[in-house]
Amino acid sequence: MKPVRWDGDDLVLELRVQPRASSDALEPFGERLKARITAPPVDGKANKHLVRFLAATLGVAKTAVIIEAGETGRDKRVRVRGAHPERASRLPLPPG
Repeated sequence: MKPVRWDGDDLVLELRVQPRASSDALEPFGERLKARITAPPVDGKANKHLVRFLAATLGVAKTAVIIEAGETGRDKRVRVRGAHPERASRLPLPPG
């Protein structure tokens, strides 16, 4: 499975989330992307922070970022509606 793929006009990301990181960042991680976020995994704070971070990174509204799978786990599938192809092309992809 590709970590970043297009489904029509939507961008679908396969992520491993690392909460309580020292800074927010996206980086390659095996066959996924790793989203390092500063928020703790308590009361949905990490998910909310992830949505804000991805929206800002990809230049979309927060309402355009939807966690489709993995709401309570570290491995997540996230759909981004209306993502800009130029910004999406700058995402750090795993080698291969």
